[in-house]
Amino acid sequence: MTMELEEARRLLAEGDLAGSVRAVRFAVERTTLRELAAMLAELATAAEFEDLAAAAGAVLDNPDAPQALTALGYQCIEYGVSFAAIPVLTESLRLDPTSRLALGELVTAFEDEFRHAEAVEALLRHESALSPWPERYYLTYNSILSGDLSRARAEFAQLPVPGDEWDFARDRVGRMLARADSAEAVTSLDHRDLRGWHFTLTGGYLGTLSPYGFDAGMTGRWAYLGDSPQLCRYSLDRLALVLSAAEQHPRSISLLPGRADRILGLAAARVLGLPTREYEPGATETVVVAYDLRTAAGDITATLRERAPGQILFEHATCWTQPPAVAADVSGLLHQTVIEPWAHGQRLGDNGLEPAPADSRPETEIADEIACADGTPDPGDGETPPDLDADLTGFVANTSDTWLIGPRTPMKSPGPVQSSFFV
Repeated sequence: MTMELEEARRLLAEGDLAGSVRAVRFAVERTTLRELAAMLAELATAAEFEDLAAAAGAVLDNPDAPQALTALGYQCIEYGVSFAAIPVLTESLRLDPTSRLALGELVTAFEDEFRHAEAVEALLRHESALSPWPERYYLTYNSILSGDLSRARAEFAQLPVPGDEWDFARDRVGRMLARADSAEAVTSLDHRDLRGWHFTLTGGYLGTLSPYGFDAGMTGRWAYLGDSPQLCRYSLDRLALVLSAAEQHPRSISLLPGRADRILGLAAARVLGLPTREYEPGATETVVVAYDLRTAAGDITATLRERAPGQILFEHATCWTQPPAVAADVSGLLHQTVIEPWAHGQRLGDNGLEPAPADSRPETEIADEIACADGTPDPGDGETPPDLDADLTGFVANTSDTWLIGPRTPMKSPGPVQSSFFV
């Protein structure tokens, strides 16, 4: 038994289920399938996940049965431990290379873990047996997300029109490749080009890059961010640049009902010199402003999925590890965790860090502070590549013909540009 599995059992015995799962994550590639199945059975029993426990038990009873292994891999994916499904499904395919079900589940597990190049490799090992839908589509999609646009274009060109529930999927990758075509003319689209890939995958423009830790694993994303009025103002200034470069001329700012959204919306109105209105579904010629779309009510995000003419959705703080249900047309920044400038937090006092109460001032007062803040970008640690206004406007001007097209579909994966994050 590996040290990681021993640690997992210790944590489980102490009642730390989440910690035990994290320990198992680091053990899956270095342990036997029997040990992994036994650990999964213990975890599932503790969490009262009866289906997962039964599937793990079936593998312990018959570890050489491909169907039992596939069933366990499926349950791992269903219960959010796709990392554990990968060795299980790999073994299932070794025992039965003809199983399309096991192959499809293995690709899903790789996608959940953002291991898109390995999904491509798995599909290519069975290339002669792939059907257009869904396997060839999976190959196209994962080629894009691993950064292999040449393969993606070749595969997409051979995809027949499905004429069924796969129409949306074909349209989605088609729009990604169209955006990639326009982006490649003005940017590198390499494994450090966060703005280029964010646009290619989501259809949205990324206003700013984090100036910290670019070469230390972050590549332009934030992990933990204590936000500030200055950073909000910088984000709004970048929104203004995007609108100008794309020759978009909204007539109003639409205010969402959340306090954070209203504060930022009122500040945006000041910065852009536009009147405000309460958000209404289908509103046209307007910028809908959100602070963090994950906090918006589900009935609101549902109305934002399909575009209205001239409607632009702006989100200041976009979570890239748990994206919202709808993708913004412009994102100010990408974060894993953000603390609003006006939220309850901590401050440095005479005795070190001490609690700081939430800012209870009226929304208009906080919005005025943002609008009047110095939006000069933080110089950061000096290791981040320059993020000049001209770089952003040049990118937008040369790609805006493929912007604001199709539904606002969220993207779970970070794509070819990886960043460090907390698990």
